Amino acid sequence: MSRSLRVAVQAVLLVAVVAGGLGLYLSERDSREATWTVGDTRSPNRVDLIADVQKLDPGSRTLNVSVFPEAQGDLASGATLSKELTLQTTSLERNGEVIYPAHQRVSFSRLRMPAEGIVTDYPFDRYSSTIGFSVLSAGKPVPVSLSLRDTDPFFHVKVQKREAGPGYASFEVLVTRSRGSLILCWLMMIIMWALALAVLAATWILVGQRRGLVWPAMAWMAATLFALVSFRNAAPGSPPIGSVFDYGAFLWAELIVAASLVIVTAAGVTTEKNA
Repeated sequence: MSRSLRVAVQAVLLVAVVAGGLGLYLSERDSREATWTVGDTRSPNRVDLIADVQKLDPGSRTLNVSVFPEAQGDLASGATLSKELTLQTTSLERNGEVIYPAHQRVSFSRLRMPAEGIVTDYPFDRYSSTIGFSVLSAGKPVPVSLSLRDTDPFFHVKVQKREAGPGYASFEVLVTRSRGSLILCWLMMIIMWALALAVLAATWILVGQRRGLVWPAMAWMAATLFALVSFRNAAPGSPPIGSVFDYGAFLWAELIVAASLVIVTAAGVTTEKNA
């Protein structure tokens, strides 16, 4: 193969890789822009709720949701409410209720919904939650619709089930790591194993050829040992100690590098003494 042909093939491969990456990004971006709606969207006198899933906190197992009510028909008075509305939620805060007084401007309410999941399954952890609302006016249910949007950059929301009835609407959702986070985690695990195996291969050469104390190689191994710790802590979402991420790559990589450094040092000392 001529040099010009090799350069052309490499250029085509590079363009294909970049195009594939951009395609994955566009696909994930489009899936994040989805909006799910459930409830009564036909009643003239109703409340339209817009809920944004802003952040999942795996440590506290809570889902931070921002909700904004838009009153329609007789319930609205210009930019304010004509009647006091009580929003009952599945939140853990405020006894699950938010009160919007009449004749006052409505603002976003930030709520925390319970989320069930196992955080140590990182990066394959997943969490289930119910995001539900009902609206009351003077103790009576008000027709309501609920629109749900996913705005968390580190997680992806999937709607498992939707329910609606007189005065209430809810979603059962499954929250998983975003595609970008998963790809980065897989890449980091592969890199950890590659570095550990590189150190192991160098150890085999140094010990087999009785090179003695090769200080540059030992410095590289020691630097790799401590660099892996910082590399692990740079994983998206701050994985907890003892997660799948650790048992799948990090702990083994640290063990291999540390053992290799000790073996090279011991063999080098023995070789130097017998020289």
